[in-house]
Amino acid sequence: MKKIALLVLGLISLGTGNLRSQTMEKLDLRQQSIVVIAANTATGNLDVLKTALNEGLESGLTVNEVKEVLIQMYAYCGFPRSLQGLTAFMQVVNERKAAGITDSVGKEPQAVPVEGKYELGRATLGELAKAKPGTPAGVYAFAPGIENFLKEHLFADIFHRGVLSHSDRELATVAALASMTGVEPMLQAHIGMCRNTGISNGQLRQLIGIIHPAAGTARAENALKILEGEAPERGSAVFGKGNKGSEANFAGDVQVQPLVMPGEIENLYGVAQVTFFPGGRTHWHTHPAGQILLCIEGEGYYQERGKAAQKLTAGSVVNIPTGVEHWHGAAPDSRFVHVAISNMKDGSNATWTTPVTDAEYEEATR
Repeated sequence: MKKIALLVLGLISLGTGNLRSQTMEKLDLRQQSIVVIAANTATGNLDVLKTALNEGLESGLTVNEVKEVLIQMYAYCGFPRSLQGLTAFMQVVNERKAAGITDSVGKEPQAVPVEGKYELGRATLGELAKAKPGTPAGVYAFAPGIENFLKEHLFADIFHRGVLSHSDRELATVAALASMTGVEPMLQAHIGMCRNTGISNGQLRQLIGIIHPAAGTARAENALKILEGEAPERGSAVFGKGNKGSEANFAGDVQVQPLVMPGEIENLYGVAQVTFFPGGRTHWHTHPAGQILLCIEGEGYYQERGKAAQKLTAGSVVNIPTGVEHWHGAAPDSRFVHVAISNMKDGSNATWTTPVTDAEYEEATR
């Protein structure tokens, strides 16, 4: 379990400055294993998952408990991820048997009554949400079939198989959803359900730290914002925001996320996502072999020395010639994100000159 303990340290990088002043209840090693297994199943990190599966068995999870976590994942991240996880676990179990390791099989799943499953699932959802389910509305009224599957299958067939407690299942669910993109409303709902099964906010913060390596910084930060009751940040979560741009090259709030480094597989270029917050911009600079900007979010500007600035929006493409001095960055009132593809020459992809002054920026963006 040493690796799981190390994963918890990832929480430090999320900027949760108030954590030190709080007493944080801890997830036990068994619960931590459930979280790591669920997160890496959801994201398809099979090499890390195999390590987590071994450590989960060492931490006290039974074979059937691990199977249940992996089976439940299909309801939240699909059959392909679940089946890949189960295949990886089958390999782990066989390897451990071959090595003479005997793991506890644990309790067998229990059968769920065929009659009354809808009401059973409805009652389970009400218990988890601590709210009496009302008449189906919204998407559940629009597509009644999904409402039946939710009640009869997810909250009856799956949640009443036994083996895992409802608390265990909600930990697995939150870990999976926090590691995925575009499911913020569901994550918010299940964080509430997780609390209702007895998991504390401190333990949920620890969960976010544990899933950070699998989920990435942007998704972990999103989950933390939801936990703290803030609106999650959307937009550039696919690649994450990266690290603060160097003050030697940028002005304002700019974050750079390297995607492809020069030298990887003999590349002759580097690729990075750059997130400019309102007013953020590069300094004046040139490229020895040119650069391409693919604009993916917000509004920004590109300006060559001596020319008028060009306004950029999502979908804009800028082909920057060799040796032309220029700058680019966000509009005064908008975040702006682009992917920069920079060609290399003699080991360099940029020559930085002088900062873009406030007066230059204001004139260009007025």
